[in-house]
Amino acid sequence: MKTTVRVIAGAAQHIEGVPPHSVDLVVTSPPYPMIEMWDGVFGEQDSRILERLAAGRGLEAFEIMHSLLDSVWRECDRVLKPGGMICINIGDATRTVDSNFQLYSNHSQVLRTFFRHGYTALPDILWRKQTNAPNKFLGSGMLPVGAYVTYEHEYILILRKGPRRRFTDSQEKALRRRSAFFWEERNVWFSDIWHDIKGTRQALVDSVTRRRSAAFPLEIAYRLISMFSIQGDVILDPFVGTGTTLRAALACGRSAIGVDIDPSLTPVAMETLISMRRSANTYSRDRLSRHIEFAKRRAVDSGPMKYCNVNYGFPVMTRQETDILLPDVISIARSNAEVVSVEYADSPQLDFDSASMHEMPAYRGSIQTMGQRSELSSSGTGTDSQDDLQLYRS
Repeated sequence: MKTTVRVIAGAAQHIEGVPPHSVDLVVTSPPYPMIEMWDGVFGEQDSRILERLAAGRGLEAFEIMHSLLDSVWRECDRVLKPGGMICINIGDATRTVDSNFQLYSNHSQVLRTFFRHGYTALPDILWRKQTNAPNKFLGSGMLPVGAYVTYEHEYILILRKGPRRRFTDSQEKALRRRSAFFWEERNVWFSDIWHDIKGTRQALVDSVTRRRSAAFPLEIAYRLISMFSIQGDVILDPFVGTGTTLRAALACGRSAIGVDIDPSLTPVAMETLISMRRSANTYSRDRLSRHIEFAKRRAVDSGPMKYCNVNYGFPVMTRQETDILLPDVISIARSNAEVVSVEYADSPQLDFDSASMHEMPAYRGSIQTMGQRSELSSSGTGTDSQDDLQLYRS
């Protein structure tokens, strides 16, 4: 399998060279309106914003900031395929303007825009990132009425363009099965609150560049890409920054396009992509190792699992996991100034393949017990059994 990752320096309102209906999934974290660090970025695009803020007219500045974001969302709509998904990590803002402290609800403004475009909003995720800073509480301390709730979460909005995506082509169906996630991952990833992911520090030498980028954790992008796309799909991030979404897409076996208005961030993103091979493979292997540990515990606590993965030979909970393959990255090469080409292995890692799994003492009993049932997982028609479906409902 081969993919490409492209980094474009330019305005996301008009993404050059990306044709209509060519993107499968958008994953992004835009600058947050009314967060002070982003005033300059918005103000450079519309001088009225800084004028309104200086005059104490915060709500007007807020609306203009979102009008700039709206033009990006329209461009995302242009390039997104029918049935495609958009995942937006965004936080609401609290700010004092002209001595008036208030909440500026960024997530509701974004939702309103997509509703106008006819999108379907699916259940969102709250990314809970607590802080233990002693000065995190706002207002008059322990006195009633004047204290304010402290915000320690951000929203991950999940939106769909039109009806649900259908997989009718046999190759797409095979890639979808290969791109499945593990049962225990599903139970964490599809929870409405993510409290296991911490914020990320940006390792950028240039302090000015650091201020212009607000990277969100790689794990967030990795999960969303795994949840809402299949291997070989095209992922877009119109606010790519230092390339977090692009790195996650590369690790997941997807092609990707990243756009950023700040040209100083493009070489940073490209540099991190070129050096991704080892870390991408580590990410896949960590997932496999975590599943193996889960399977060991499950076998001890509840007995052998019913199904067997055909690529790795380890037990899995459901038939939908039997074709999972997390391929290693073989090579990453720079094609030109803005594109890297990525090649992946088409077979399982040698240290995780079926033969090595059967040699593991912890698995011998479980796999032998499963032997009578493994035929079900390799000869199925693609329709889930009733007990398999029940596992997914639980």
